[in-house]
Amino acid sequence: MYEKGRAWIELSIQHLEHNVRLFQKLLPKGCALMPAVKANAYGHGMELICKQLQKLGIRNYCVASAVEGARLRRAGIHGQILVLGYTHPRDLDLLVEYDLTQTVIDCAYGKILKDFGKKLSVHIGIDTGMHRLGESYENISGIRELWNCRNLQITGVYSHLCTSDGTTETDRTYMRLQEMRFQKVLRYLQAEGRKGFATHLQGSYGILNKEELTGTYDLARVGIALYGVFSESSTELERKYDLRPVLSLKARITSVKELKAGEGAGYGLAWHADSARRLAAVSIGYADGLPRALSNKGHALVKGKKVPIVGRVCMDQLLLDVTEVPEVCPGEEAVFIGRSGTYEIRAEEMAAEAGTITNEILSRLGERLVRVIV
Repeated sequence: MYEKGRAWIELSIQHLEHNVRLFQKLLPKGCALMPAVKANAYGHGMELICKQLQKLGIRNYCVASAVEGARLRRAGIHGQILVLGYTHPRDLDLLVEYDLTQTVIDCAYGKILKDFGKKLSVHIGIDTGMHRLGESYENISGIRELWNCRNLQITGVYSHLCTSDGTTETDRTYMRLQEMRFQKVLRYLQAEGRKGFATHLQGSYGILNKEELTGTYDLARVGIALYGVFSESSTELERKYDLRPVLSLKARITSVKELKAGEGAGYGLAWHADSARRLAAVSIGYADGLPRALSNKGHALVKGKKVPIVGRVCMDQLLLDVTEVPEVCPGEEAVFIGRSGTYEIRAEEMAAEAGTITNEILSRLGERLVRVIV
């Protein structure tokens, strides 16, 4: 199969290594990166990304499910793989078979893990105010009792900051409050003589806004920013940190047609030419993860020029108005995320046009997109 025959993703390993080294410099001595590689490494391809991370010395990873963890083990990934989410009791054998570390999402779930009857490596999740997963930081006695569950080998304790990407003082104040609550739990456990477990609190924005935090931790769960992308455009952070996008999204132009003024194109004739125009059909659509919300408002780069998406984005195809690129021919490439000539479309720009965040854009990029290392 020709790697770049239809629609594909190009991965810059040079940019990935640059971002890893940048984050390692930001972290205090003794704190290791624990990349979030869930959702197919945010659409980048978890096996490809993790194999490169292994070469860079990374030995800790986060996934959303035991199935994702098993997939990494089968790909030959070594080290600790932490399952951040829920694993159904019928799937607990996956944790043992593939040597995965499971999050104790609350004390009731801890009892389920204990009753499984087999030894499990676990990290205890602490809810410090996000009110999603984790046992409440106020339930100190319940958290303490988890150490009495003989089948649970507790190797970590962590929480999740829910406003670390915010820019207001209210956001920063709540982040500091969450850390204070987390530190309270850690001090109690230390006073009880509990030791030998790793601690982690920061995600991407917790690392980038580290000056708001006072504690130091053993691990840092870098996510979207590892891939050189912010959830939303941030001029301040883009200037402060030289993060470089790892992913480019491209597709093949399959045909070019001439339209007369007044003619419509695509499903529902949702776009009409206001003058004589040239349209290019491109072999990518919403089944590949390109949002249908980009209909009549998204953009691509063709031969170094920015051109609009016109008409409705279809399942497997879309249309570009390439009137301003008269030399374009079938077989050439269109760039939806990435560079062409002196221009660049970042994932943040696509996300803004689609009314969402980059995390959603990237994590929904489809499996049929071939991932190519460049």
